[in-house]
Amino acid sequence: MSNKVLDYKSILEKCGVGSASLSYVVKNIANLEKFYDSSELVEIYNYCLQNITDPVILLNVVRFSNDYKSVSTMNILLDMLISKAYDGEADSDDIINLRVMCAKAVSSYKDTAALGALLYCLNNKKEDYKVRLACADALGRIGDRYAVEPLIDVVKDEEEKSVYLKESATSALGMIGDTSAIDPLISILESKQAFLDKFTFLKEKIVEALGKLNINNKKVIKALKTSLMDPSPIVRINAIEAIMNSDDEDAYNLIKPCLADEDEDVRKNALIALYNINGREILDEVKTGSYPVSLKEEAAELLEEYEDEDE
Repeated sequence: MSNKVLDYKSILEKCGVGSASLSYVVKNIANLEKFYDSSELVEIYNYCLQNITDPVILLNVVRFSNDYKSVSTMNILLDMLISKAYDGEADSDDIINLRVMCAKAVSSYKDTAALGALLYCLNNKKEDYKVRLACADALGRIGDRYAVEPLIDVVKDEEEKSVYLKESATSALGMIGDTSAIDPLISILESKQAFLDKFTFLKEKIVEALGKLNINNKKVIKALKTSLMDPSPIVRINAIEAIMNSDDEDAYNLIKPCLADEDEDVRKNALIALYNINGREILDEVKTGSYPVSLKEEAAELLEEYEDEDE
């Protein structure tokens, strides 16, 4: 079929665009892959993306087109993310969902050419926060260090109202893995160390990101050690996991005091971490020692698994 001249308008009419129900249209567009080869489908999808104005139909076309990842499609998606005109009667939430889908789809290309549009939306404080969240995540998935400084700026910005966006930007920094983010993240973590409330999740994300960035960095280990005493149990758990995954020679001794933590989940995570670091010895110690019943039960379960594997 590759030599055939495609009649795009006729194809859309047969799919029911502009005349049939949404489910009928989406089903027919999905079925186009049965009749056209990949290069033709890219052309058809591109035409749909540029000529259909219903955001719900477009969202599905974006999903279908993502199987083929044509650069020509990516450029259209970036345009849709920033400036696409939609049906004037369309629901605003549907438009937001479409633009979020565009950001997600673009991230799968891993193409640095998308950075400009993603950063534009991320830095626009008048932009819908869902779109900004999706752009931060997309920047992390693309993984280019050019995005590190703008993401750090978002996390540091005291005037940024969305803590969720700060969390998403922090997660993106962890995905990118550039060590230049270590000092700024540690600085932010230390400034929020005494706070619970709205900063708890941000601290969780920062500790998680630090564990991914460079867990053998002495500054990171020091920050993680401090986080073991954070008011939030989840922050303490994230710190335990990060220290466990490090090669720090003192990791075992840093985590062991957490067996006496006031929170049951923290105690259990500490036990699992110690077991992963040093084997069954800690399980025998906990099972026979003066530890809470719930921790003894956890040790017994892990011992059973250990013995089953050994057999």
